[in-house]
Amino acid sequence: MKIYTAKQLKKADEFTLKAQQISSLELMERASVLAFSELIKDFKNKAVKFNVFCGIGNNGGDGLVIARKIIKYGYDVQVFVVNFNAQHSFEFKENLKRLKEISKQEIIFLEENSSFPVFAKKEIIIDAIFGIGLNRPMPIWVQQLVEHLNSLSSVIYAIDLPSGMFADLPAEENQPIIKAKKTITFQSPKLAFYLPKTAIYTGKIKILDIGLAPEFLNTIQEKYQLLRRKDLKLLIKKRDKFSHKGTFGHLLISGGSYGMMGSMILSTKAVLRIGAGKTTALIPKCGYEIMQVAVPEAMTLTSAEEKYLYDFEKPNFIPEVICFGMGATTHQKTEKFFVDLLNFADKPMLIDADGLNLLANNKELLNLIPVDSVLTPHPKELKGLIGNWKNEIEKIEKTQALAKKHNIIILIKGAHTLIVTAEKVFINNTGNPGMATAGSGDVLSGIIAGLMAQNYSSKEAAILGVWLHGKAGDLAVKKQAEESLIAGDLIDFLGKAIRKLK
Repeated sequence: MKIYTAKQLKKADEFTLKAQQISSLELMERASVLAFSELIKDFKNKAVKFNVFCGIGNNGGDGLVIARKIIKYGYDVQVFVVNFNAQHSFEFKENLKRLKEISKQEIIFLEENSSFPVFAKKEIIIDAIFGIGLNRPMPIWVQQLVEHLNSLSSVIYAIDLPSGMFADLPAEENQPIIKAKKTITFQSPKLAFYLPKTAIYTGKIKILDIGLAPEFLNTIQEKYQLLRRKDLKLLIKKRDKFSHKGTFGHLLISGGSYGMMGSMILSTKAVLRIGAGKTTALIPKCGYEIMQVAVPEAMTLTSAEEKYLYDFEKPNFIPEVICFGMGATTHQKTEKFFVDLLNFADKPMLIDADGLNLLANNKELLNLIPVDSVLTPHPKELKGLIGNWKNEIEKIEKTQALAKKHNIIILIKGAHTLIVTAEKVFINNTGNPGMATAGSGDVLSGIIAGLMAQNYSSKEAAILGVWLHGKAGDLAVKKQAEESLIAGDLIDFLGKAIRKLK
């Protein structure tokens, strides 16, 4: 699903008005009626009271339409206008007039010196103060109002996005944001819904198609895209009846060191569970018996040293993909091993963990990475590759610049993992906090590398792998608590995740 910017959506609005020969008031009515219909699904008891906070722009206009519909539906509603300046939009003024025509109840105007209202616990707050047009700090007193509303025990519903949030700009430091139980947004998800500092404010997200002109939307070259099951299921390759293990690729997975063989076992099992035909693990001598016993389905080669990788020797087969780094250490001899491995590789690789740390220690090695390789850093490893960042937007931009420079794919792992390519950023929406556990990243690397071995493109493998990894975690926590989830559970539920995708 495409994620449009605030500017793109504004242009889409303007195009739609001309193409469909409708007024801005008609488009607002259409969108707000849909938002009301979604909102009211949660309330069967008409004894509930709604308190609608409207700004003085178009988001406020949406709130006024919703308030009018709530009144017509027979619910009790109190409207508050957050009157932070005298420049009221045309749509706001017209809908304020329409509301007054059907209701004699006083509309309360809040201004800088106004006392803030307090509500009973069961009363509902609807936030329509600021929408996607917000691109600067809110007035101080409005910030104080937002903090006040958040401090109440009332449930809050946000219209389009929670007030105080910027749709696609860096979050304003120290600016409060409405903490919603549910955000009802128009036409497209917003980037801020999936970034660490702002995602926590949205609650459940409902995206409403308000009928903006598809002939315009289809021309937009979006930078961000939200992964959806119905799109990803089309990527899954069907297995032929007469296929064999050679059909699905031979993968060389290399890593491990004394005391760190667990990461290699997890990755190797994930490679096999995702469907790679054959897997050979290249590890230090200390891990030979461990690997043979723990993963009998994999073949095993050892390097010259006992406790870490050293002295790379070319295997007697040409792997479809090489996966390197899990538990490998950054020993000087292992760095030489890695350089030799990079020089041997003539197809896209997957590089994780200590492979990333070796790249951070010697950035000249980035020039040896094969085109279309996939890097899977966690935040600290990413910082080693791109340096510090001031905010989440700069982090994405710096990551994409590195991806573009070397024509590679880089993950930004997190609650909503980002798959960053030279052209686009794909946002994942599966997974849960239980996956914040040691070894989870090792499993992810194995899944992606295993898909690459099966002739999925690097981009397809990264997208599918991240989604399936998160989905396996979601299925696992249905059987147990988030606190008890371990990385091995992700492998156990991977097959069910694939079935869900199909």
